[in-house]
Amino acid sequence: MKLHSMLFGLIALGLTPFAVAQQPIVIKFSHVVATETPKGKAAEFFKKRAEELTGGKVKVEVYPNSQLYKDKEEMEALQLGAVQMLAPSLAKFGPLGVKEFEVFDLPFIFDGYADLHKVTKGPIGAGILKKLDSKGIIGLAFWDNGFKSFSANTPIRTPADLKAKKLRIQSSKVLEEQMRSIGALPQVMAFSEAYQALQTGVVDGTENPHSNMYTQKMHEVQKHMAVTDHGYLGYAVIVNKKFWDGLPADVRGQLDAAMKESTEYANQIAKEENDNSLEGIRKSGKTQVYVPTADERLAFKRVMVPVHKKMEGRIGRELIDAIYKETAFDPSKL
Repeated sequence: MKLHSMLFGLIALGLTPFAVAQQPIVIKFSHVVATETPKGKAAEFFKKRAEELTGGKVKVEVYPNSQLYKDKEEMEALQLGAVQMLAPSLAKFGPLGVKEFEVFDLPFIFDGYADLHKVTKGPIGAGILKKLDSKGIIGLAFWDNGFKSFSANTPIRTPADLKAKKLRIQSSKVLEEQMRSIGALPQVMAFSEAYQALQTGVVDGTENPHSNMYTQKMHEVQKHMAVTDHGYLGYAVIVNKKFWDGLPADVRGQLDAAMKESTEYANQIAKEENDNSLEGIRKSGKTQVYVPTADERLAFKRVMVPVHKKMEGRIGRELIDAIYKETAFDPSKL
């Protein structure tokens, strides 16, 4: 127990604790969703590959479902060295002062995974991750979850159907503006509290990728869902910079390799898991699933895309324009 405490003391100070004989390097990997979600499965995959590739030099302890920290607490815990690795949703980086990440919250900025991966796997994504260095954090990779659907207890066919509805969102100025664009009332709330808020009527609805909605059983307390694919939810896998820089070079290289494999795995299963979850929601009979027509989705798009312009001052026009160029998106043609 003393050795364990000493390791964490050294890690918190940014020192290298690897001279301690025969003790594996412990990486506490904390996240807020269920093990069965794409992120949950990818975290377990990383644990397996990290331990294999390092030959047991590293031990990864995964803590899902907010077991250690809730949404608002986990980033501070990482910076303090209480945990070494997180995979927060991209909306979490705005409050940290890295507002470039909020570009991923812009509604309809990606028209599917092909557009998205041009950014997350290319130089634009790498440049965004690099912005974390000054915060004592290193960004290792982007992991997909999926595209979001709206849910409520009344049918959703047009933006007007969500007017005056209290909709749960993550803490994000962009998501607040997105909800206001359709006349809804944004309610910032921790992910772990969303189910009870929907169940008790504290909020009327929410937006989620299907895997989050299904694994958290939100579909059991929502009567309607519209598959709008209006926004993207993804994660950035991040580590404490002092801890990462203090690793032996060979171990860091092995962990980089494990992360590369885990990212491919995470992105491969994200769509599959969300498709399976959507089918599960349909089969449950508790939520009526509606797929908007092309014209109905365009109506949402026309109302929500002006949020991009409103957020230029916050996110940066240059970054938004770079993504438009990369994905050949032209908002003037809506």
